[in-house]
Amino acid sequence: MDDVAVAARAARAAADVLLALRADGALTGRALGDAGDAAAQQAISAVLAAERPGDAVLSEEAADDPGRLSADRVWIVDPLDGTREYGEAGRSDWAVHVALWADGERGAGGDLRTAAVALPALGQVLVTEPAPVLPARRDGPVRIAVSRTRPPAESEAVAAALGAELVPMGSAGYKVLAVVRGEVDAYVHAGGMYQWDSAAPVAVARAAGLTTSRIDGRALVYNAAELSLPDLVVCRPELAEPILAAVRAGR
Repeated sequence: MDDVAVAARAARAAADVLLALRADGALTGRALGDAGDAAAQQAISAVLAAERPGDAVLSEEAADDPGRLSADRVWIVDPLDGTREYGEAGRSDWAVHVALWADGERGAGGDLRTAAVALPALGQVLVTEPAPVLPARRDGPVRIAVSRTRPPAESEAVAAALGAELVPMGSAGYKVLAVVRGEVDAYVHAGGMYQWDSAAPVAVARAAGLTTSRIDGRALVYNAAELSLPDLVVCRPELAEPILAAVRAGR
């Protein structure tokens, strides 16, 4: 089984247990979210232990092992991205993230190599190979995905500069995949995030040909000692410079 198949299998395993827990109806709200986090972590861990027992794992739901910093291969996992949305009946804007960071050949630096992102409520799993096909942009104003509870000032500056529409959505992974799926044109985030919140969806977005970076234009770096990776831009390539310029001007 190749790495992308392992990622997809792990993401589907988590999706299955999450959907079953939700359908059972015994838990709701925060209790359902907590149970989902634990069950999805167990499902992904079981697949990785069986298929890639020698690899390191960085997960939101497990203690960080510093040994990953010297490992050649590290799975970066968010078993349930959007715990709050998952706990709300009827919401579909939550996801499962499974990404592989690995060293490159001939001494090339480490980077995201493959990933799968499940959108369980939509019955979809998007992977890096075969890469998703980016749909044509919809007519009308640029649409920018933002947090439904705390849209950053940077996104408002971009919206003002581009005459864009802000579209509130749930989890970070769902928002990135909304760009991949053509639901929106960009996702602009600032104000707090960790490596597991963006690794898998960023890998899928890159495979689809989207531009991904920090909001100041720097590269997104994964498997770093610092777990925080607090901001990002994911957008259609033709929007990258106008968006980054609007962020700079807004600051």
